[in-house]
Amino acid sequence: MTDTFPQLPQAHGVLVLDKPRGPSSARCLTTLKRMGQKKIGHAGTLDPMACGVLLVLLGHATKISNYLLEAGEKRYSGCLRLGRVTDTWDAEGRVLEEKSWEHISARDVLAGIHAWQGCSVQAVPPFSAAKHQGRPLYKLARAGTIIFSKEKNVEISHAELLEMQLPYVRFRVVCSSGTYIRSLAHSLGMRLGCGAVLTELTREYSHPFGLDAACSLDALRAEPERLFERVLPVTRALPHWPLIELSTEETARTRNGAFLPHDAQRMAAVPFQPGTHALLQDPDKNPLALAEARFVDGVPVWSVLRGLWH
Repeated sequence: MTDTFPQLPQAHGVLVLDKPRGPSSARCLTTLKRMGQKKIGHAGTLDPMACGVLLVLLGHATKISNYLLEAGEKRYSGCLRLGRVTDTWDAEGRVLEEKSWEHISARDVLAGIHAWQGCSVQAVPPFSAAKHQGRPLYKLARAGTIIFSKEKNVEISHAELLEMQLPYVRFRVVCSSGTYIRSLAHSLGMRLGCGAVLTELTREYSHPFGLDAACSLDALRAEPERLFERVLPVTRALPHWPLIELSTEETARTRNGAFLPHDAQRMAAVPFQPGTHALLQDPDKNPLALAEARFVDGVPVWSVLRGLWH
């Protein structure tokens, strides 16, 4: 039986969702759409088997997705199993090969996890949402076409071993946005020569929010009328962006696409450096636009990157 929800007005801001294991990220967003949230997006999906922080963007917050992803350091804890290879590189895929792992030492595993650290080129899993010639890899894979050559640059700033009860290994990593943790498990299996698949994954942090700020999908279903108190303002999602409050006249000019001259006296608290970003607010402190510092004909101005008005 399908749940029936009240049709709430469109919310504007970021909902930090504690995604449960099982449903896809898209299915979680569908629940919110059925509450009246038609303008909706995200700042990085999670696979169905994964749980944890999913940043849901509502209303004008959908326009900040790229800026969240650019600065989007993420932290994961997970578990992998040695001795198995699947077509998806996780435990939910079709088993392609079983291999012996008994000869692998704890020292080998620890060295392999530490080897994740740094900047590297990562193989993209053949079953993923990444695209090849405009088509998602998972659709190509389901049709029998496996693309193994797609790669991407990632950065792993921290990798640690949490627990080892071979063939199972628990770990934690801090990484750049877009990193495939399945690929890390797969690469460890390749390094050790025994294969490995990801069996569990929790996203503990997605810049700038952790699980402590998240609410569960069950809580939203049980009390949909509390959605608005759980939605955080855009300013919370961009904590390092300075705020510039505009006058009524400046607000109107900004809405019309005009440059905002930098007032060194009134905006003294906001350092002007070409290329830096700021969040413009109207006189009522509503988010108005994302802006970038520039020189136009030698004059310092703030140029609108994305308007947030609706």
